[in-house]
Amino acid sequence: MTKTIKFRVEDGIAILGIDVPGQSMNVITEQFTNELEECVDKVLADDAITGAVICSEKPAFMAGADLRMLGGLSAMAKTATPGEIFQNSVRLNRILRKMETGGKNAKDLMRSKTKPFVAAINGTALGGGFEIPLACHYRIAADDGSVKMGLPEVMVGLLPGGGGTQRLPRLIGIQAALQFLTTGKNLSAKDGLGFGILKALAPRNELVEKAKELAKANPKAIQPWDEKGFRFPGGGGAMHPGSVQTFMAANAMARDKTYGNYPAVQYILSSVYEGSIIPMDLAVEVESKYFTRLIVEGQAGNMIRTLFVNKTAAEKGARRPKGFDKMPTKKLGMLGAGLMGAGIAYVSAAAGMDVVLIDRDQASADKGKAYSVKLVEKAVSRRKMSKEEGEALLARITATDDYSKLENADLIIEAVFEDRALKADVTKKALAVAGDDIIFASNTSTLPISSLAEASSNPENFIGIHFFSPVEKMPLVEIITGEKTGDKATAKALDYVQQIKKTPIVVNDSRGFYTSRSFGTYVMEAMPWLPKGSIRRSLRMPERCWACPLVRWPWVMRWRSILAIRS
Repeated sequence: MTKTIKFRVEDGIAILGIDVPGQSMNVITEQFTNELEECVDKVLADDAITGAVICSEKPAFMAGADLRMLGGLSAMAKTATPGEIFQNSVRLNRILRKMETGGKNAKDLMRSKTKPFVAAINGTALGGGFEIPLACHYRIAADDGSVKMGLPEVMVGLLPGGGGTQRLPRLIGIQAALQFLTTGKNLSAKDGLGFGILKALAPRNELVEKAKELAKANPKAIQPWDEKGFRFPGGGGAMHPGSVQTFMAANAMARDKTYGNYPAVQYILSSVYEGSIIPMDLAVEVESKYFTRLIVEGQAGNMIRTLFVNKTAAEKGARRPKGFDKMPTKKLGMLGAGLMGAGIAYVSAAAGMDVVLIDRDQASADKGKAYSVKLVEKAVSRRKMSKEEGEALLARITATDDYSKLENADLIIEAVFEDRALKADVTKKALAVAGDDIIFASNTSTLPISSLAEASSNPENFIGIHFFSPVEKMPLVEIITGEKTGDKATAKALDYVQQIKKTPIVVNDSRGFYTSRSFGTYVMEAMPWLPKGSIRRSLRMPERCWACPLVRWPWVMRWRSILAIRS
């Protein structure tokens, strides 16, 4: 009995209901891979079964490979040979190839075809969760707008390892496929229907029945690329003149954007190019070869660990001190209604908190709230928020110059100008109303938290919560612990950041904290080129930090100005 796939037979059609236990969304695990092969073999071996439907028992279809499994492959690269990693990587490809060919050779397949597999996509289908439907002979999807399909592996430094680089180009053409393979862009159900990826759309509650009907109506199936005389949509394969131009342009764009530091894009292009001029059985092996290279070279493992494993752990409170119950913020005191303060007020109100937005006078405070008004109006106009939701959000923000309204606040954040005296003044005014027991945070980007805490008679409740601009867009927040910051303050700060759905990192109270210190060091690496006359190289160096959107362009513009003056 399988644990990740609920197998049953209805009217001669096998139903493979994916339901990976212990997961809110289905993911590809080693156990699932084993059981998928077992179910495929069962369908092919039983003469009473005439076809199969692959569906999900969860609200979404499948989210791709379990990151822990990918992490295991990365770890394997340190001890196993590339050949061993290849055999591990190619396994899913071989199972899916067996599913679409019935295990037959090319000659027998063209003569007698095989049993049809139909994918019933009821929601998100990403990565391997999209490659499984691509290997099915037919695909239908829910028509309720919930379907999101794509191959986002490039975003974590990988390439699709379940045949995606081979089947998608054969379905929609090389040029169209590369747009999705090299960017990780998603497709809606309507997009899929327009490209011919989907056979039809159906109401969610009728998906499985419609898929069964499709399997019954086509008892003998074969993939287009397994038929004699197959041609890629839009022309030939990689040797077609149009495809040659596409690959030349794609290679140039990849080089321009990644500077050769991001091999996944290049390997995707190579997989598509090489795979398009050989039979499918060999093409999927080519894909697995490049997938193995990415695993062995290590960049993908680093990106998965940083962008997913560690990020998820941080968002779940991995650094939160133990021994404290959850401390949700209900009322936030926001000192300073400038760009940062206004942004913090908006994201806090959007998370359901009441916010008291204070500035030196009423006009300045009102100007800060106007920032939220603009964001709400934009969200409403784009239908990301209803008018009623926007009005409720704005009603939670009180713009004022009256510190007495901080009474009953359970967290205060200051984001006034970077001046010690000014920060000390607003800190004392706020604590005089709220009391020293409240957790007080500074959004400073340059001043030491330990010295700013001297304005409080209770420095163990003083902490840094450093946002990046624009606050509503930037996901990272630095939690800075001073010399005397207590665990309760750290726990409260992490709970608050979790409430507003940002990613926190806890850092020590050192110059530049983490981001400014790291990026400043990176930028200063251009300095040695100045005495050598390499002005152009110095100008280009900061721009190559394409992975640093937090602070990239302000630093680049400032750096260009400095270099231009010095030259």
